[in-house]
Amino acid sequence: MSAKIAAFFDTSVLIAASDEVDPRHSKCHALLASATHATAACGAHTLAEVYAVLSRIPGGKRVRPELAGVFVDQIVARMTVVPLTRDEYVATLKSAAAMGLSGGTAFDALLIACARKISAESIYTLNVRRLRLVAPDLAGQIKTP
Repeated sequence: MSAKIAAFFDTSVLIAASDEVDPRHSKCHALLASATHATAACGAHTLAEVYAVLSRIPGGKRVRPELAGVFVDQIVARMTVVPLTRDEYVATLKSAAAMGLSGGTAFDALLIACARKISAESIYTLNVRRLRLVAPDLAGQIKTP
């Protein structure tokens, strides 16, 4: 998987794209609507995160598991899903440990590893600060929709 893809989406963007009440919905949804396998990607782990978040959101926004599954299907239909090999996974976690990253930032490191793997031109997130912490060398490519 060495093809360069223009847009890499993190979980936060995909969640906002699915939530019409989210103030960032229209921009995130527009990005997702324009996504194709040739132009957009997300990490394989993102699929699990999207499913988990959608099926447990508090405040009445939670969706039934089957609907969360449908949204995952829609993501897969629209974009390339980038997996990490065992060695890439372990190397990423070792690098995160060496950087002193902890907790949920490990998941951000895994997503950045996926974006690096495809040489993503832009990495879209609603957590710019956290992703730039993980990958300061990619700061110019990490942006909000």
